[in-house]
Parts: sequence; C-alpha cells; structure tokens
Amino acid sequence: MSVLPTGEQHVLRCGDAEAVVVEVGGGLRTYTAGGRDVVDGYAAGEMAPDVRGHVLAPWPNRLGDGRWSWDGQEHVTPVTEPALGTAIHGLVRSVPWRVLGRSPDSVALEYLLHPQPGYPFTLRLQVGYELTADGLRVTTTATNEGDADAPYGEGHHPYLAVPAGLRVDDCALVLPAATRLCTDGRLLPTGSEPVRGTPFDLRGGRVLGGLRVDDCFTDLARDADGTAEVRLTGPDGRGAAVWMDASYTHVQVFTGDVVQPPARRRLGLAVEPMTCPPDALRSGDSVRRLAPGESTTGSWGIRPL
Repeated sequence: MSVLPTGEQHVLRCGDAEAVVVEVGGGLRTYTAGGRDVVDGYAAGEMAPDVRGHVLAPWPNRLGDGRWSWDGQEHVTPVTEPALGTAIHGLVRSVPWRVLGRSPDSVALEYLLHPQPGYPFTLRLQVGYELTADGLRVTTTATNEGDADAPYGEGHHPYLAVPAGLRVDDCALVLPAATRLCTDGRLLPTGSEPVRGTPFDLRGGRVLGGLRVDDCFTDLARDADGTAEVRLTGPDGRGAAVWMDASYTHVQVFTGDVVQPPARRRLGLAVEPMTCPPDALRSGDSVRRLAPGESTTGSWGIRPL
C-alpha cells in the first residue's frame, strides 16, 4: 500500500461528527458534523494545500528575509516564500508527528524540534485534538528542552467551510477585533490602525461581499473567561465559530483570494489563532521567552453553528 502524502490518518468520532488529524504536520485535514463540512479541508491523496490545518511553530505567519536576532545573536533561517522573501509559518509543517496517545474521540501528537540553522533551540511540541458534542478542542504545549532561553510563537491554520454552492462573499463574518495590522507589499507589519470606520470593522458582523482580507487583527473582545470567538455563517444562519483562549492574542483572517487552483478561491475562510503577530521574531512583539524546562500551553477550537 502506498504511503499517503500526509502519512497516518487519525480518525476521531463523536456522535455524528468526525475529524481527521494527520501525521505529517500534525494538522487537521477534515471535520464534518451533522452531514456537513465544518472546515474546508482536503483529500487524503493531497499534500495539505494552502497551509490547510497546519500547526505553525515556532513562529506563525511571515518572518522578513528569515533574519532575526535573539539575545545579541543574529540568526538566518531559510526563506520558504521566495516570492515575498519571507520564512513562513515555522518549521514543523512537513515533519512527522508521533502519537502519544489516542482514543475514539481524541489523539495527542508530539514532535521534538532539534536545533538547526536559523533556530538553534530545542522544543518539545505537543498538540492534542478532542472531538466532543460541543465541537473540536485543540491544545498545544511547547517545552524548552534546551539549556538557554528560547523564543516561541505558535498558530494554527484552519479554513472554515462555506455552504455548498456558495462562496465567502455570501457569508456573514463576526470578527471581534478593534485593531488591524497595516502591512507592506510583503505582508509584513508596518503599524496598526483602529478598524472603526474602515471596511474591516466586522465586530457587529456583516456579509463579506467582495471584501478581500489577508490581515492580522488584535485587541480582541473576550468573554469573562478570556475567550474570543470568530463566527462565519451562511444565509441560513448555519456555519462555524473559531474560539481561542487568552494565549492567542492575534488572529489572521484570509479570504483565499490567491489560493491555487483559482477554482478553489473564496470557498473557505482561513481563521488563524496566533500567539503573536507576523514578523514577531524580528519585532519581539508578543514572543514568549521560555526558560530551560519551561512550558507554555494554549487552547482553541471550532464549534459548528
């Protein structure tokens, strides 16, 4: 039997819901509930296109020129997005994650990131997926296994599905963010602006129409537990929400205008919880400093609406 591009497929089931988590990249490939797609995933015979479902660590989003410094030392990591001259979405998207444990409705995976050129630190990364009657919960833990302080940021890259036959244009988005990061031609931050009075003020929710979004947002409104929630719904009010705990201070939203092939564009909305903004290893913004032996944990999830 040939090996699938994303390796072993871990199938989780709970009631009428099913999710598939993959070995390569440790990400989410599909999620269905009640007979409909909750995420816009991909086929078992595909490599994960457009970063679908990937774990983004030890940094999410873009790092300009792959160059950054830490405690007075300069580092250069390979540029993986040549068109923009950036190193994008970390170092663990194409590596196999081993199983720590699993049950019919959950799986826990682990990857030990060894020091390498451009990121000379040792991190133990663990990600757990649990499918419940309320939705899918994802918990990520990073532990510094080295002997020096290590910088760390993390994110995830699910695409929420839109109803069959529709596009993101037909759906309403509630995005409880007060601030949008402004970017240059390489999609690297140059500053920030309040969303009030701009097309990106989606706090009250509205139909997206032709709005193109590939932006990072912050200053998220949260409930008493510190949870923020982004909701995408079709004309019938059904859809999905991505929730994130207080460790996720930023969220990238992408309407899929440049995915390939063109026929796949604007058929799903990427909602990416992130613990820091783009280019954070260069700016230092919200980067977590992990002392030797120290761990950090964050949780987010998806719930059908």
